[in-house]
Amino acid sequence: MKELQFKTNINCGGCVSKVTPALNATEGVCDWSVDTASRNKVLTVKTDSLSASEVIATVEQADFKAEAL
Repeated sequence: MKELQFKTNINCGGCVSKVTPALNATEGVCDWSVDTASRNKVLTVKTDSLSASEVIATVEQADFKAEAL
């Protein structure tokens, strides 16, 4: 399993709740979290099959931005 990290604009609990269904429904996402207290709002995704670009596409479908760190 690999851990991918992304700089995002997911900056509050409301934002996290908007992106939750998209990430939870994505096959290959084992676990994820967003550190909304960090300056870069770091999204950490544990996956066994997804690429960084696939995670970014999922986040963008929920109307947020993500950039691989």
